[in-house]
Amino acid sequence: MPSEIDREIARADEVLNRSRERYTTLSTRAKKRRDAEILTRVGRIAGAAGAIVIGAMILGWFIPLGMGGALVVMALLIAATLFFGLAPAGKEVAPEKFGEAPLVTLPLRTEEWLDRQRPTLPGAAMPLLDSIGMKLDVLAGQLKSLNEGEPAAAEVRKLVGEQLPELIKGYQRVPQNLRGQDRFGQSPDKQLVDGLSLIDQEISDMSRQLAQGDLDALATRGRYLQVKYRGDDEVGGA
Repeated sequence: MPSEIDREIARADEVLNRSRERYTTLSTRAKKRRDAEILTRVGRIAGAAGAIVIGAMILGWFIPLGMGGALVVMALLIAATLFFGLAPAGKEVAPEKFGEAPLVTLPLRTEEWLDRQRPTLPGAAMPLLDSIGMKLDVLAGQLKSLNEGEPAAAEVRKLVGEQLPELIKGYQRVPQNLRGQDRFGQSPDKQLVDGLSLIDQEISDMSRQLAQGDLDALATRGRYLQVKYRGDDEVGGA
């Protein structure tokens, strides 16, 4: 029979394997986004460069460009490369616009927005952001079969598109030098981590209920969420 030490080692290995799998999934997803952004930028640069060169060739048929014209073309190519290389690959959607997004795209938009907020958030929040990101991936697949008119859809929008971004923005409004200081027994850093932990669990519960087809139970969570997140105002006002 395995000893207690063997069981502890087995449990530790299981935790490490789950962490490794989660890290691999997150890294793959982030790499795909970066690759897509790079391809978008390269495509824009190539299109602009092609337009400049073709325009210069057409103009050269009628007006000799000479050395000055060649320098202008080169300057335009450099400017286009810098502009499209540094410009955002895609239009960033503000959280205030999440309500206008189709429900099935909401988890992905929220996840991408969360990734951009990471530099402004404390290190203790990073594991929760990883966990929330993975759960949002799962939720995105489940929402494909959820009717926009269902009460459950409104609850998903409320949690993923409103309450989660509002918690992050409330924390970001707190001056940086005050985020680690206790207020009402908790620091804004701790309030943020606690709020993210609650949201992480709520998303998990939603996914489980969707998997079970328990839409009616999901739709009743409105009042419960309001009570559960009553501390959000403290984060924003600290």
